[in-house]
Amino acid sequence: MARVRVLLADDHPPLLSAIRRLLGAEFEVVGEAHDGEEATRMARELRPDIVLTDLTMPRIGGLEAIRRIKEDRSASAIVVLTVLADPAVVDAAVEAGARGYVLKSQAGAQLLPAISAALAGRCMVPVGLS
Repeated sequence: MARVRVLLADDHPPLLSAIRRLLGAEFEVVGEAHDGEEATRMARELRPDIVLTDLTMPRIGGLEAIRRIKEDRSASAIVVLTVLADPAVVDAAVEAGARGYVLKSQAGAQLLPAISAALAGRCMVPVGLS
């Protein structure tokens, strides 16, 4: 079975390293973007199965990156990984095209289930934030 291809988008290199370890051998990280503009370009070029993105990044933020990736008619499923625990932001991310929303503090328990749900076409957001 082919590994799931993932594009990581976050402006904190130590977090990117931690996420790589959390994803393990089942996933192939095909790229790392350090801002929303780069994430948009790399999603278009690499066509990953999953785009895992933060919302607060330089140049353009994650919400705008999600919108642009979806405007490109990308088949990539998008999962947000952020510290922002605001129901209005969750709603905006889902409206923009995200299929998952995970708080960084809960990544160990919720990231892999959120990715699985997104790949299956379902949306997973934290209870109380939707």
